[in-house]
Amino acid sequence: MDNFSEFRSGDVRIAYIDEGAGEPVLLIHGFGSNVGVNWRSTGWIDALTRAGRRVIAFDNRGHGRSGKVYEPALYHPAVMAGDARNLLDHLGIEAADVLGYSMGARIAAFLALDQPMRVRSLVLGGLGMALVDGMRNEDEIITALEAPDLSAVQGDTGRLYRSFADRTGADRRALVACLRGTRVALTPEQLGEMRVPVMVAVGELDKIAGSAVGLARLIPGAQLLHIPGRDHLPATGDRTFKLGVIDFFNDRR
Repeated sequence: MDNFSEFRSGDVRIAYIDEGAGEPVLLIHGFGSNVGVNWRSTGWIDALTRAGRRVIAFDNRGHGRSGKVYEPALYHPAVMAGDARNLLDHLGIEAADVLGYSMGARIAAFLALDQPMRVRSLVLGGLGMALVDGMRNEDEIITALEAPDLSAVQGDTGRLYRSFADRTGADRRALVACLRGTRVALTPEQLGEMRVPVMVAVGELDKIAGSAVGLARLIPGAQLLHIPGRDHLPATGDRTFKLGVIDFFNDRR
């Protein structure tokens, strides 16, 4: 069981963990997930603390132990990036290496563009050109989350996300508002202004993220990591992914 602390980001209660010692790494999880599912069960927290890092990870608003809000505007990626910035402020951390996965990568990109001085380096995990073109199947996922039960859901993507939400005991109404609110793309011009070191890391079989190569080409100096033989969700805990990210962060020292 994780030992969570809490703070207030504006009007929303945010639950977070703070473990290990060393230079800080901030982890931002994906849609419908939480700290335990995205980072603890996949071995990320243990891997990073063993590598001599202080690990800060939080449940995004609308997820896990954090507060739930139901207006899509309160889930704009810039607002959610504000939660990350406020957590760094709360902990007195001037800057951190940042790893975001899927929706968390979108939030992390907004953080890096708005507050580049707070981001030493950035890993965009599980997100390629969907950061620019938008995610596919969002309407299918919303319909699935609003269905009375899993048996009423059609479509593989919808069933995947509804099943995941049911397993984690998620607040589906909050997730629907979140999905509607985070439908905000970045332009190639904005990505061309990125001034922090970036790695784009996407599973080779990922059909959700969009092209990793295409995204990396838009970001000055971005490195590219193909996670071999992995689709979107299985890539999260991949060993190659972990080793590549740790090496990337260490190169920034």
